[in-house]
Amino acid sequence: MGPLSPTRTMRLWGPRSLGVALGVFMTIGFALQLWGGPFQRRQRLVFLKTHKSGSSSVLSLLHRYGDRHGLRFALPARYQFGYPRLFQASRVKGYHPEGGGTQPPFDILCHHMRFNLKEVSPSPSWPLLLTLPGPLLSHCPLTHLTLIPLTCLPDFKDQVLQVMPSDSFFFSIVRDPAALARSAFSYYKSTSSAFRKAPSLAAFLANPRAFYRPGARGDHYARNLLWFDFGLPFPPEMRTKRGNPHPPRDLNPPQLRVLPSGVGPRVHTLDPNAVFHPAPTAADGHSQTSSPITLDLGSSSFIQWSLAWLDSVFDLVLVAEYFDESLVLLADALCWRLDDVVGFMHNAQAGSEQGTSAGSDGGLTAEKRHLTARARAWNNLDWALYVHFNHSLWARIKQYGQSRLQSAVAELRARREALAKHCLVGGEALDPKYITDKRFRPFQFGSGKVLGYVLQSGLSLHDQKECELLATPELQYKDKLDAKQFPPTVTLPLKTSRLFSP
Repeated sequence: MGPLSPTRTMRLWGPRSLGVALGVFMTIGFALQLWGGPFQRRQRLVFLKTHKSGSSSVLSLLHRYGDRHGLRFALPARYQFGYPRLFQASRVKGYHPEGGGTQPPFDILCHHMRFNLKEVSPSPSWPLLLTLPGPLLSHCPLTHLTLIPLTCLPDFKDQVLQVMPSDSFFFSIVRDPAALARSAFSYYKSTSSAFRKAPSLAAFLANPRAFYRPGARGDHYARNLLWFDFGLPFPPEMRTKRGNPHPPRDLNPPQLRVLPSGVGPRVHTLDPNAVFHPAPTAADGHSQTSSPITLDLGSSSFIQWSLAWLDSVFDLVLVAEYFDESLVLLADALCWRLDDVVGFMHNAQAGSEQGTSAGSDGGLTAEKRHLTARARAWNNLDWALYVHFNHSLWARIKQYGQSRLQSAVAELRARREALAKHCLVGGEALDPKYITDKRFRPFQFGSGKVLGYVLQSGLSLHDQKECELLATPELQYKDKLDAKQFPPTVTLPLKTSRLFSP
């Protein structure tokens, strides 16, 4: 029998193939429904709210999204989960592990804490065995690279209360340590003993060991604050006794050359190399530069494996200098609409550069460039974090597509600007002296003024409600969610006439 003609082949296999294809597609569709599917909105979220990194603006987005969709927040009794202590599940309001699993799960954990994974998630989907260097494991009998259980990580508890579902989406945000240092010095000057003793940030960074004492009250704000917030242990060289004025020298990583401000492509070109490039070495056929803005970064196994561990836990880390780009990637990762991540900046100080690109400070003087280099060198662990997550962000941008990203960022900014013009007096954040409505007046702390918003008059009832949610500061919104999730019990007064009637 000769080969089948094309017509005969289609006649014999066409219906059969169509039936097989339909069966396959129905099976895939049923499986996607059963498993949630790749395009289902992610609504179980853990956001590590780092300090002075634009995190209050992200928190505002989560507050509004969760509020709008009726999600259940894991709330602190006040406004933080016992910070600066490591997070403990027992500090979550309304969490009762003895309830036998009858209580509804939490959907969003997003308020200030020092990260502590074992207290956050009960059955992590990532591997429980990690390769880590011996110095990480001061209380485990290991002295070299080895496979170890997650419970051997410092400060993690073996017997813990655990809060969030294991399929939660973990994310956070980092900021250039130089910009963070400027903001932290202004905001925490009265809180950190090191900052309080220093007459200025320049004086502090010129000789930080004259002011900084490891373990002194509030001094975690003065060095490697991001590393501290992520709950990572510090290298042995940094774990010194309180009051020791001369701790051992920090680890020396491979060098990164920090480009002077304005060098490299401008912001709109979206170039990940606009901030830093690897410094050439003798092996590259180039001599090392001796520029004061060449920083040691620490490529020790300690730092490398700490970053690798963070990669295994966090699904996404935003970068404050590319805030809008980060929001677009966040919306994409969560399968949210772009409107879900459109909002106003919150907790910004007057004169701050929050949300601007690290490549856009071309007007800095040589003195300020030296100050930037010193801040990054002093906060060397934070700089390692920042470099690492900046690179991972740009890997995502490349995968997402730069032209596509630029279009989405432009749309996001246009929507934000339109909302600001419609909702806000002046279309922007204002000095707190103009904010008379306590519902919208941000908490004032530190030496700088924290800006807030005044709503336009004459808004429709619907627009008034939406604009209020956009303008509400984090503390007031937390109180709103608390009252909604834990409504006060009403006790009716007893009628005395009935009590004393015969």
